Amino acid sequence: MASEESFGVLVHHRGSIKRKTRSGVKFTDKDPLCIVVKPTTSYDDLVRSVLMKLGLEGAKRVMFLCRRQFPEVRTPELLAKLVDVVSSSGGSNRNATTEAAAAGSSSRPAVASSSVPVYEPAVEAVASPSFAVDLNDGVGDVVGSVDILPNALQGVPPVGVGDGVLGDVEEDDVEPDMIEDDSGDEVGATEAALVVGFGARDAEGTAGLTEFQVGQQFQDKDEALLSVKTYSIRRGVQYKVVESDHRRYVGKCSEFGNGCTWLIRLSLRKRKGIWEVKRYNGPHTCLATSISSDHRSLDYHVISAFVMPMVRADASVSIKVLLNATAAHFGFRPTYRRVWMAKQKAIALVYGDWDESYNELPRWVLGVQMTMPGTVAILRTSPVRVSGQVDESQAFFHRLFWTFPPLIQAFRHCKPLVSIDGTHLYGKYGGTLLIAIAQDGNSNILPVAFALVEGENAESWSFFLSHLRQHVTPQPGLLVISDRHNGIKAALEAPDGGWLPPSAYRAFCIRHVAANFALTFKGKDARRLLVNAAYAKTEVEFDYWFDILRSEDPAMCEWANRIDYSLWTQHRDDGRRFGHMTTNISECVNSILKGVRNLPVCSLVKATYGRLAELFVRKGREAEAQMGTGQQFSQYLVKCIEANLKNSRCFTVTLYDRDNSEFTVAETTPTGSFSLGTYRVSLASRTCDCGYFQALHFPCQHALACCAYSRVTWSSYVHSVYQISSVFRVYQMGFTPPIPEGFWPPYNGPTVIPDPAKRRAREGRPRSTRIRTNMDEADPNRPKRCGLCRQPGHTRRSCPQLGGPSHTGGQ
Repeated sequence: MASEESFGVLVHHRGSIKRKTRSGVKFTDKDPLCIVVKPTTSYDDLVRSVLMKLGLEGAKRVMFLCRRQFPEVRTPELLAKLVDVVSSSGGSNRNATTEAAAAGSSSRPAVASSSVPVYEPAVEAVASPSFAVDLNDGVGDVVGSVDILPNALQGVPPVGVGDGVLGDVEEDDVEPDMIEDDSGDEVGATEAALVVGFGARDAEGTAGLTEFQVGQQFQDKDEALLSVKTYSIRRGVQYKVVESDHRRYVGKCSEFGNGCTWLIRLSLRKRKGIWEVKRYNGPHTCLATSISSDHRSLDYHVISAFVMPMVRADASVSIKVLLNATAAHFGFRPTYRRVWMAKQKAIALVYGDWDESYNELPRWVLGVQMTMPGTVAILRTSPVRVSGQVDESQAFFHRLFWTFPPLIQAFRHCKPLVSIDGTHLYGKYGGTLLIAIAQDGNSNILPVAFALVEGENAESWSFFLSHLRQHVTPQPGLLVISDRHNGIKAALEAPDGGWLPPSAYRAFCIRHVAANFALTFKGKDARRLLVNAAYAKTEVEFDYWFDILRSEDPAMCEWANRIDYSLWTQHRDDGRRFGHMTTNISECVNSILKGVRNLPVCSLVKATYGRLAELFVRKGREAEAQMGTGQQFSQYLVKCIEANLKNSRCFTVTLYDRDNSEFTVAETTPTGSFSLGTYRVSLASRTCDCGYFQALHFPCQHALACCAYSRVTWSSYVHSVYQISSVFRVYQMGFTPPIPEGFWPPYNGPTVIPDPAKRRAREGRPRSTRIRTNMDEADPNRPKRCGLCRQPGHTRRSCPQLGGPSHTGGQ
């Protein structure tokens, strides 16, 4: 029995370490030390054995750090840090130190000598996977024995491997130089990736850690390969494919023939159509010879299978979230590009193939028009030329405009303004989604028209705006809020577009104006002054803010004066804005169309139908319930009126005509000692000198005082759009349940394919489509901080937490 309780500990002598790419850091020593450990072996005996093997007894001290351990092999791997012995005079033997290390991922202290301080973790200690120590003991305390070692080696699950304890331990004396991949990304930079490198277990238990069995079956080859790769990743070993075709798959350990006999053979059973393990030699008997934060088998196919549930739940989940989840689950940190490709594959499996999605658009147009007669869907294609000849069997997708009858009907009861803007698509192929946004009397935003185009230019905006004017917004006197894009300007100023005054008017989004202003004039204070001047509802208030801006820098006022005041200020818009100064594109995308930009095009247009149907049901029920309680106006208006009544001070009202329409309101302090101003109010023309009455189209506090003085109800002076009946009519017309695709009319035209010029780059990190403004610029005076420890003065590459050669903790 004593022999059964003896275990070997392999320690590699780190003769030299080479900086590698992808595969990590290689150990060149081929003759590792083998130390026999028994339950009765004390810590001092283990230290003495290591030093005797190295011939350094009395000259060095040893600090062990747990690396990893395979229960089947019953041989743990340790990292041993050898430090010089400090003499009684305080000096040390500074001969060339020797380190013994095992291949593996991140590590943490397991045992330490009485003369070398141990790291004291900040969180509750956990059991080591291969070597036991009470981490809560005092600094410098010695662990006298290794009683838990046999249980750990017999396959007891290594509790806490990959937990936060490892991340809290400094690794100054452990980690080698920074490991970089081929692209220069710091794959070894983050602790999260290195912490859970080997022996990590997921929430489901031992997935990927169980051995294969002869006769084990899989539904298809993809499932079989996923299982083999997951096993390889979990074990932290590499294997090579010897044979792979439609009938057979054979894999061998990369160290096959060098002491490891791991092999797996899978074959297709034709009668059942399943794959089966025909031969299996396992488990692995080899030891890893490299430290790496990435794994060759962790390709985007494996990652795609893992992130599938997250993508199905939320297609807009960021790559960073998926990358961190993958690193925590598998213990290896893949590249950003690989996770991006995995997400695209997952989206294609859930929502349909990216390329086939374009060919589904013509049938969707026929199907949705059959589902809801009156639907406007206009598809434009461009010819495909092969050797200079037009291929009539295929056509490139060019543009698509669509809207639905409930949206057309809804806009008739919304505020007489529309905001237009574009947002980029985030999928396999680039493009831009153009959206027209309206707002009802309860301050709810509502997209009323869409277009998929190649990008923002004069032609694409003309395509969108012409169909928008023709099918959705034929009302005269409409206001269009947009940014200052030249393509929008050209489309709105076209003589035959129907967007010229007095048929329609244009206004600028103040957020875009302020962003352009900040590109020339730095400083948040100046930008704030410009925005305050734009929001001013009276000329007096505008002049006040503009004078302050002029005192800061006259050039700022000159820049603003180059833009017509009616385009960006509220006091010159004649009340057409209804108080709206921005395009609301971000609110629309985040609240109603969240995630659609990440979908294939056909799934995107289908999602707009489903999302809007749900929105109409929810908002329609809310408006109907409010009407049932006898409410006359929307909740938004009621809150505004209550706020105006609450803020009303001491008013002295004077009537100036017999029709009870012209007044003056003198505002004073509660004691009547000081005058706060006098305002002229005209109930007939619905104006007030404060500017709120004509800008928002409901009574301000001064108008409410005049109504109370004349004993007339204020509801007569509220715009009809704020009535709850108008809000209900916005959502009164519902959507029809879609007809199943099998009943859609057939499409006999050319095959619609994506334009290859719109495909994103195949290599490197996907280029961001965000248009950067001053809001994205960092403060130049702000010190740069390390991305790892968040401390100033250094970068991630030179962070002391990575244990560079000049940083040796614990001494």
